[in-house]
Amino acid sequence: MQDVLSGFTIGITAERKAEELGNLLARRGARVLFGAAMHTVPLPDDGELAAATEAVLSAPVDFVVAITGMGFKGWVESSGEELVRHLSGARIVARGAKAKGAVRGAGLREEWTSPTEESAEILSYLLERGVAGKRVVLQVHGDPMLEFRRRLSEAGGEVVPVTVYRWTDPVDLDALDRLIDAVIAGEVDALPFTSAPAATNFLARADRTDRGEALRKALRDNVLIACVGPVTAAPIAGAGLPHEIPDRARTAALVKLVEERLPQR
Repeated sequence: MQDVLSGFTIGITAERKAEELGNLLARRGARVLFGAAMHTVPLPDDGELAAATEAVLSAPVDFVVAITGMGFKGWVESSGEELVRHLSGARIVARGAKAKGAVRGAGLREEWTSPTEESAEILSYLLERGVAGKRVVLQVHGDPMLEFRRRLSEAGGEVVPVTVYRWTDPVDLDALDRLIDAVIAGEVDALPFTSAPAATNFLARADRTDRGEALRKALRDNVLIACVGPVTAAPIAGAGLPHEIPDRARTAALVKLVEERLPQR
């Protein structure tokens, strides 16, 4: 295991899991380049979250959609028991095991959990049960889920979005630019992505700096793109870029995928 990735260079765009992911890859011999592609705005600094929570508390809730475990947990912890009581009578839908765990950790109970962890599956579930005249609280994380919200609104639902942990450009834009340049120069062999916002802003930063076409060509021709799950892969797939996804949406499984696939290339 120690030298299986020796001679390969791997770019890390994560912020929160950068050190963990980098250490796992470096232990396998890889050279690691860090360039966080986004920055998460801490909850205490986010006045938008407080305003959204007030909107949720202003009227009864029929459905709650928990998109991420970390996001739902952080929202409940920052808002207190009043929010938990207010949501306790709603029908709660969770996107995957982590979101379900956060719902139960808050003392609430989910009605259903999406087995594929895909937002489209949740949308179908809600539309089949009918949202006309219903108030739907949608906890989002990074991606504003505009199409998801539009479909619910067109079906007659009142959608209340709660954006937890907004993301912005990274604190160190120079590091991100250096990573993009390294990919274009053919110096990066793999890019493991751990979040959709990081994947989105990695491509968007290149577009904003007139390097988008060159980056996409390099990604198609030279780089193994590995995404921790289908949600993370969505912006990569939307850009028409080849990518791979591990069997389980976990960091260890992502590293194993890179460890197995990269030497084959």
